[in-house]
Amino acid sequence: MFIPQVYAVALAMMILTMICWGSWVNTQKLCKNWRFELFYWDYIWGILLCAVLTGLTLGRTDPTSPDSFFRNLLAADVTHLTYAFLGGVIFNVANLMIVGAIAIAGMAVAFPIGIGLALVIGSVLNYIITPKGNPLLLFGGVALVCVAIVLDALAYRQLSSDATVSKKGIVLSLVGGFFMGLFYPLVAKGISGENHLGPYAVAFVFALGAVAANIPGNYVLMRRPVLGPPVRFADYLAGAGRLHFWGIVGGVFWAVGTISNFVASYAKMVGPAASYALGQGSAMVGTIWGVFVWKEFAGAGPSTKRLLALMFVFFLIGLFCVALAPVVK
Repeated sequence: MFIPQVYAVALAMMILTMICWGSWVNTQKLCKNWRFELFYWDYIWGILLCAVLTGLTLGRTDPTSPDSFFRNLLAADVTHLTYAFLGGVIFNVANLMIVGAIAIAGMAVAFPIGIGLALVIGSVLNYIITPKGNPLLLFGGVALVCVAIVLDALAYRQLSSDATVSKKGIVLSLVGGFFMGLFYPLVAKGISGENHLGPYAVAFVFALGAVAANIPGNYVLMRRPVLGPPVRFADYLAGAGRLHFWGIVGGVFWAVGTISNFVASYAKMVGPAASYALGQGSAMVGTIWGVFVWKEFAGAGPSTKRLLALMFVFFLIGLFCVALAPVVK
């Protein structure tokens, strides 16, 4: 299987993660008037499709190796398989909340708050499991991201004229971010220790967990939505082909970033804490899309714009510190 042998390649894969995680939601934005609950069914199938394809290709560069995709799946024990599966379950719960927050409050709010909080929780837990990287740079960068989260929340509260929607969007972002910070430590446990899974096998089992959790989870949201009237499976089946297409593309795009991150974290010179933390720079990428492309802060006053500018500064410095953490002793 393909694993980066030098830090430059691993860094490129982590940057790819950041771009994919921060950009996939654009596919949802392209499906105007298509409810996020319906979009999400195709999105989750896209994740599974990508996990299968990468496992059968990059995961089998040497089919005779014990680390090859199929051999690795068969050799892993139940404990590591369970870690990976539960990681997918928790991810799906978290992501449904964050996608709901995006539908309510936009990318420029849900990403820095939800994903920023996930960065903090996930980085700490991942470092406890696998203590790699300079802790001062790693956690100093995480602290700066915390400041950016607060600044973004303040900016949104200044902009929003609907206090109820503002509160619901922020609460969903926070709860989703909390659970999002818990899934990666389970993946880190799945790829460490004896009889562990490799990054491609863990991605496949993780995707199975996400699909399994989505069936009851998304159905509940369809019947009791966070915004708008209930929707039915008949509404999903009646959707145009292009809507289903963009949902699958969104899932594939997210999965490319995720598998890149799993692979980078598996490299000896990186580790899960730094890989996950840098990948969660997606919060800044998502905010850039929301502010400059989708104009979610159009009409904002000077004080709101100053808060947004400061938020970007803190995010950038924080991410730079996290990127240096694996190479500075």
